[in-house]
Amino acid sequence: MLAGGAVALLSLTWSAYQSLAVPRVSECGLSCSQGFICKSRRSRNILNSFCRPLPESVAPPVLGALTLSTVMKCAPRGGCSLLLDVRASLTLHKSLRGLEACSMSLDTQETQCHSVRVSRASRRQQEGRQILGSSWAGWSRGVLGSTWLTPVPAQLQVHFDCFEVGVAQSLYVTLRTVPHFCGVQLEQQYHVKDCGDEDVRSNVPDCFARKLPYRVDRSRKVIVVQVPEAPGGPDYFMRLCLKWIACEDAGALVRVTANSVSRMVSLPYSQELPCLCLESWSATLDAVRTQTCPFENDTEALWEAIRYHPESQALSWEPACPVSGHVSLCWRPDPGAQCQELKHSVRPAHRRVQYSPVDTQPQLCLKFSTGRGFWVSCPFQRPGFPAWKMTVQPAPSRTHLRVAFSSPSPARFQVRLCHRREMWPFACHGMSQATALSPASANLTADPVFVDIPRDEACGPDTCIQGQRTDVLFSGPQRLCALQCGAWDVLGPRLRGPQAGRKTELPPRGQLAEIGVSSRTSKCRGWTAGCSGDQLAPGHPEP
Repeated sequence: MLAGGAVALLSLTWSAYQSLAVPRVSECGLSCSQGFICKSRRSRNILNSFCRPLPESVAPPVLGALTLSTVMKCAPRGGCSLLLDVRASLTLHKSLRGLEACSMSLDTQETQCHSVRVSRASRRQQEGRQILGSSWAGWSRGVLGSTWLTPVPAQLQVHFDCFEVGVAQSLYVTLRTVPHFCGVQLEQQYHVKDCGDEDVRSNVPDCFARKLPYRVDRSRKVIVVQVPEAPGGPDYFMRLCLKWIACEDAGALVRVTANSVSRMVSLPYSQELPCLCLESWSATLDAVRTQTCPFENDTEALWEAIRYHPESQALSWEPACPVSGHVSLCWRPDPGAQCQELKHSVRPAHRRVQYSPVDTQPQLCLKFSTGRGFWVSCPFQRPGFPAWKMTVQPAPSRTHLRVAFSSPSPARFQVRLCHRREMWPFACHGMSQATALSPASANLTADPVFVDIPRDEACGPDTCIQGQRTDVLFSGPQRLCALQCGAWDVLGPRLRGPQAGRKTELPPRGQLAEIGVSSRTSKCRGWTAGCSGDQLAPGHPEP
């Protein structure tokens, strides 16, 4: 009893599989309803595109039905291919010679047409049978005493499956009469089965591309692809491409023939980008292209494309891949401090971003914000970039402090006093003596420009001295807070900061062409703004 139940279950399972499988054909061909002799051929007759009026003797409907489906043809050794199965019916009249079916790919606009024609002898034979059959039909309905009978036109059933189609192809199929009568046409859109169908996925080579194994050799910067052996199967194409709206070439196109001795292909790449994809497809008509992106989670490489242009003092970044998010400038006063966004610097990240002119201070950074988080890159931390310094020392008058600026290039500065609060930003106000300074010397060892400020206002416990460039659109403030003014009383008014007399090595001005920049940590000491130390407090770019 149990064995019988198992057999019944197995039979049911097999029947279900057969019903879900794509029908097989050994050869493509044409069949017509019994009694008709039909012939088919590829049709390229442009005259059939023009219609003629329907004769009064032909009563609609002429075309009865149009049914489309996918069938599969398999080679003894090798994979299978897909065909479009067309079933149509036609009411045959004296003036009709057959029908024409056309299939157009909606992706490539490529069109293939086949015409089916009924032989003249076959049409005459069917017409004779129509009259005889109609006469008996009339008598069977009790039509007595009639002197004539209306013939019943014969119905032609056509089954044709020689349209070669590709996996997941979108088609527009039209059915017309031969000759083509105006208004007599059937149209239908059809989507060929894709690799989501288990039967198609297991047997059609176009779907094998999804299974191509690969490995990434990061030391050699190559992607190694293993092409499976398939005797009698099609050739394969593969390439590396950058996936934007379309996949743009990022390497040479490689073709692997079916009889290639080596089935291993190495595709070199230059950069590990999230949109760098391996695209592969078989060398068949309208083959499906499959894309695999090995570095889709490696987004940090996107933020390396930062460039500084010394002549225009511009900082730019251009996405190498599609990015959804935004870019902004921010100011990081200390290596571990939060990077505070500069006003009016937010830009969309899907296109090239440029800021000009910018302050080349190490604390000026780019912040990239996406749905996955944010990244901060500080390009000017690289040694050799021109950076200005702000120092504070006693003024000749003991009642004042001298705020001095040194810059390797002409610049204008502003000095403000700020009071620290529990909530950012600081409360700052401009100095009445001078808020804008003349351009500083282009030599850091020359006498700096300076401004003197009241000592009793600058030496408070919650007071900071803030300096900032005013001759560029994008800059951040340098702040010196909690100055130890008592030390100057002991050491005397001629005390200078540890940075005095030091020379910063800069590249020759002729070599300051477009420079690619990267983030590195720089260290400095003393009562100089922009350096980390006990004398400094985290600052924000907000005034």
